[in-house]
Amino acid sequence: MRKSYLLAIAIAVIAAGWVLSGTIGGGDTMDGASASGQAPSVAHRKAELGAVALTAVRTQSSQAQEHWREITARGHTEAKRKLTVKSEIKGRISEIAVKKGSRVRRGDVLVRIDVADRDAHMAEAQALVRQREVEFQAAKKLRSKGYRAETQFAASQAKLDGAKAMVKQMQVSLSRTVIRAPFDAIVDDRPVELGAYVKDGTAVAMLVDEDPYLVVAQISENEVGRLAVKKKGRATLVTGQDVEGYIRYIAARADETTRTFRVELLVPNPDRQLRDGVSAELHFPTNQIAAHLITPAILTLNNKGVVGVRCVGAEGKVNFYPVEIVDSVKDGVWVAGLPRSVELIVVGQEFVRQGDGVRVSNGAAKGPGDGGKKTADGTPAS
Repeated sequence: MRKSYLLAIAIAVIAAGWVLSGTIGGGDTMDGASASGQAPSVAHRKAELGAVALTAVRTQSSQAQEHWREITARGHTEAKRKLTVKSEIKGRISEIAVKKGSRVRRGDVLVRIDVADRDAHMAEAQALVRQREVEFQAAKKLRSKGYRAETQFAASQAKLDGAKAMVKQMQVSLSRTVIRAPFDAIVDDRPVELGAYVKDGTAVAMLVDEDPYLVVAQISENEVGRLAVKKKGRATLVTGQDVEGYIRYIAARADETTRTFRVELLVPNPDRQLRDGVSAELHFPTNQIAAHLITPAILTLNNKGVVGVRCVGAEGKVNFYPVEIVDSVKDGVWVAGLPRSVELIVVGQEFVRQGDGVRVSNGAAKGPGDGGKKTADGTPAS
């Protein structure tokens, strides 16, 4: 045990002597220079080591562009007018002039109801009118000669007016045996068949107005104030169709459940391609702002959890700029809050902080989605 301790101490002494002898010897012979001549060389080497120690980043120049700020919402298409046409009288269906899917013009016949005995009642009403007319004329002559009391004359006139009203009533009843389309539309449903007996209020056809059409969405209470009636908007349907129109209606009351407001975009549909209930994404331009189009990959958080980007300033220092995402597109996101011209850090932004000095590297390997980026001097990165 004692021998091992002595051996360890001896090895330690020999190693220390070897290290000290090398340091002292090197100091005497380094480049053959005197002590006074060594200071510039040491300072230069320290500067080189400091430059290498700076974090290497890659940057990309970005210029602000005028961009329309938009409100985006999910919604669906909806027919401007949908109407269930119903029978106003009782009777049997004697003729059906349309079928499902057929298009009709205003005034076209949809179905006819059997007249039945309505013609006979009309003839009876007309005969009664003629009788009451004769009685009224006779009463009028007698009154002029003083042979008929005023009350009797008034009664004759009332009977004539009642007979005429009955004729008018029968005319209306007969006209209702023919049910016509109230506007240009497509017949989306026809729930009756030939020979069916209908009552008052029985549905005979469902009509859908095809042009123009609506695209509706629910807009949050924070954003609805930026919209106005007659302002333009556009929508992209899940089918790939793009349509444009203007805002026709903004609800005055919020939905009690969602606290959102219904907004209707009126769009033309001359080719009748739009259908009711198709999902859509609506875009409402509100105002133009200066914004930068960037990739979402360079967005980061500062120590306070604020979303922003890191840039390299004129002195090679890192600056953090909070940003607001104003739009999302296929190529990236539009953000506001940056100067008009900035040098964005696109690689290494997570390894530096506000005020850090950085070294812009021209030879760093490209990161994912980093094709075409430039360095701080504007040259393509290798």
